[in-house]
Amino acid sequence: MLKSKALNDPVRPGSSTIEAEASERSVLADLELFKEVDRDALMPIEQACRFRRFSAHEHIFEKDASSTDLFFVVRGKVRIVNYSVSGREISFADICEGDYFGEISAIDGQPCSAGAMAVDETLIMALPRRLFLALLADYPQTALRVMRRMARMLRSADERIMDLSTVAAQNRVHAELLRQAQDHQTLGNAAVIQPIPIHSDIASRVSTTRETVARVLNDLARQGIVERTRGALLIRNVRMLRSMVEEARG
Repeated sequence: MLKSKALNDPVRPGSSTIEAEASERSVLADLELFKEVDRDALMPIEQACRFRRFSAHEHIFEKDASSTDLFFVVRGKVRIVNYSVSGREISFADICEGDYFGEISAIDGQPCSAGAMAVDETLIMALPRRLFLALLADYPQTALRVMRRMARMLRSADERIMDLSTVAAQNRVHAELLRQAQDHQTLGNAAVIQPIPIHSDIASRVSTTRETVARVLNDLARQGIVERTRGALLIRNVRMLRSMVEEARG
């Protein structure tokens, strides 16, 4: 496991390439989260943010870390993770470019409920908690967007808990594929998951083994429900996959 960067040792924009990357556009103004916020109001806030670069597989912070910043992914991808007592990785979500994470601690000021790890070489921007809370107070529509996102997270967590408690491993793999299919653009009754999901990543999300994931994908391929293409997984029959999940859940 690679050592995390110290959260109190940020990389600030200067004469580095980070400044060049960030100065190409206003990072905050381009986000859907701040759609209603005046660009002029965002400028001094963005200047108070800190930029940090992480290598692939480098930990940004651990569970129970004291950080209360809100983080934006400027480039790369971040995975929200926890670890079991035996050290097995349990992944919750991947945060892609233009999205954010850390909102729970930024709202309640408590230690981080999960860890965060850079999947690829990643550039993030940290917004101090006091400025984030001020934006929520001044712009109710922004606060509502955050609440809606947290509501989706709670619903997804409830669904996963029920799946872990009531359905078999193969059905949990079906449910995870359906979740990912719904997150990608659908083409009629089909969806393209790109890049192709890694077996170990799916396994860590649904508490099973890579071998089980491989077996389930092979079974679905034989049934014509999924198809592996170059760099992507094509869900050929989303309705059938949804029916299988709903039948397993009862």
